[in-house]
Amino acid sequence: MNRAAIAFAAFLCAAAALPQTAQKQTAKKGGFQLPNVQASPEEKHKLEARTAELEAAVAALKGNSISEDLIADVAVYAKAGRWRLEFPGFFDQKDIDDTIKVVEQGLERARQLRGGASPWVAQKGRKIFAYVSPLDGSVQPYGVTVPDSYDGSKPVRLYVWIHGRNARLTEASFISGIATPPGPTSTAWTADVGQITIDCYGRGNNANHWPGEVDVFEAIAAVKRRYKIDDKRVILRGFSLGGAAAWHLALHHPDRFVAAETGAGTWPRRSLMGGFPPHQTAVLRIWENIMEWALNSFNLPIAGHDGDNDTQVASIPPPAPGTPTRGQLESSIRVREQLAKEGFPYEGEPNHYLAKGTNSIFLISENTGHAVSAAVRKKLDAFLKEWGDRGQVSPDQVRFLTYTTRYNRSYWVSLDALEKHYERAEVDAKRDANRKEYNITTKNISRVTIRETDRMARLRIDGQTLRVKPSREIVLEKSGSVWKAAGKFAGMRKTHGLQGPIDDAFLDPYLLVRPTGTPWNEAANKEALSILERFDRAYARNYRAHPRVKDDKDVTAEDFARYNVALFGDPGSNHWIAKILSKLPLRWTRDEVTFGKSSYPAASHLPLMTYPNPLHPTRYVVLNSGLTISEREYNSDYSMPRFGDFAIVKTGSTGETESVIAGLFDESWKLPADVR
Repeated sequence: MNRAAIAFAAFLCAAAALPQTAQKQTAKKGGFQLPNVQASPEEKHKLEARTAELEAAVAALKGNSISEDLIADVAVYAKAGRWRLEFPGFFDQKDIDDTIKVVEQGLERARQLRGGASPWVAQKGRKIFAYVSPLDGSVQPYGVTVPDSYDGSKPVRLYVWIHGRNARLTEASFISGIATPPGPTSTAWTADVGQITIDCYGRGNNANHWPGEVDVFEAIAAVKRRYKIDDKRVILRGFSLGGAAAWHLALHHPDRFVAAETGAGTWPRRSLMGGFPPHQTAVLRIWENIMEWALNSFNLPIAGHDGDNDTQVASIPPPAPGTPTRGQLESSIRVREQLAKEGFPYEGEPNHYLAKGTNSIFLISENTGHAVSAAVRKKLDAFLKEWGDRGQVSPDQVRFLTYTTRYNRSYWVSLDALEKHYERAEVDAKRDANRKEYNITTKNISRVTIRETDRMARLRIDGQTLRVKPSREIVLEKSGSVWKAAGKFAGMRKTHGLQGPIDDAFLDPYLLVRPTGTPWNEAANKEALSILERFDRAYARNYRAHPRVKDDKDVTAEDFARYNVALFGDPGSNHWIAKILSKLPLRWTRDEVTFGKSSYPAASHLPLMTYPNPLHPTRYVVLNSGLTISEREYNSDYSMPRFGDFAIVKTGSTGETESVIAGLFDESWKLPADVR
């Protein structure tokens, strides 16, 4: 990582990077409060005993015919205690007392469930539920608020709340906090229009990136298993760090919500710093400067708002010399100015603007800091109610942009392949009210799926008229400049959920595979095991789960079908690496590791990569890597991948692994020209 990036990461996440010894000695570091209070021996013993008792009760419950969700409702209390024991340190005496109390509440739930009762399920108001995450098999909490009016007779709207930054956030504090309803002056408060609200834990403080992003959609799916939710009336809300997360979720997934409220959401703008290698500069476009994705609000009504006296840092790092600053006001100014550049000028009165041609509004709370005024709160509630009342309707015009096929869908259009990843790709798709004539224009797109086409009579794309038969969906592919109807992909192509970078493999259910054989080179194998161990520890500390791990000898064909699989070791120590090696775009012998024209001694170097799995081509196979983001950044507003699609690293690192070569495969999963 270059010097600028290191300085930025250190500035942004100094607290998250401190080792446990430093946390015990330091109450604050870099402006963050740290857990530096230790429980007394008696308190620790009590917490250990209660947690072990609850874990045993959960294990016993699993032997009965009880639903996974109900067992999770109990198991999450045991997890709250176990994680405080595994990562010790409390913020104050109340934190210790609350953690013990939470575990004891779990014991009461276990007693009730053992007796065949689960009274919390029918309870109205605020409460804690949990689910088992398909991503990594962990138990994750979420809060639910059920209005007195809910009777299960009809589907109701759902408000999805994304929390702001909270340095004290743990499972235990989250569970305790759900018991206290927000007041009318809280940024989380909103008018009751009969909706169910979920509070997403989001795996901690991470602006809902990586597992935090997955958590939102897994929590939505979990609450739908328990209540009748109207899919057309799901509303996204967030403030501060949650506001930044809401921008990320809304603009990447514009058809998942009927409306979104994004308050005081800022994000770092590293691209202004420069100095990053090309593969990092490329992937920055996915999450960095999210306002560049503002066009995606064309089909999603968004209410962005800020306080005019907000004292948060406006830009981390500071903008380049000569760049004008506007204070905080990310949500209310920067995005609407980007929309103006896209052809949607704003109009209205000071502090309340509408982006013409869209349904998005931008509000400023007067004489207000990092909060929302009563006047703006009233407007926000009215905005959310209006769109919740209307519900989602499939639009006759879809405008959507992306930089990656990971985020590739809006309503009836999916971008299945790009001409070049990490460059702007966009579609403007129109149809008449009868859904008979479709007119589509594209940029940087080579394959597209159009749905809701069962009445289609005429299709034009980029000026070409195609003869098509009405069907549920139509797939089109471009060869040169000519579009035609397409079938299955011919050959290997980067497409949704299979486009890299390495880190992308950990946005879907995954499995880590530990080597058990005799390595070709002990140092390389040791480095691989060290990477696995560091990933497991950092992921558990920051994303609140230990990844699934199996020994290579225990992995089955079903595992390759079910998971993205990360293989650790070398062809000697991990027999699955040996099995697929001939089908990967590298050469690996006992003596050398080679990507294209670059070769390195195998005794002191290790390859990292992601690639379509030769044993199950719709899944990834990863070599010797978990998330490549720096541990300093796990709990930051944005966590930047370090290695692209492939890398070679030196063995013997004492800290985080650094690459000697890294890069991105092309659209056909081939090495780039400057490497091959």
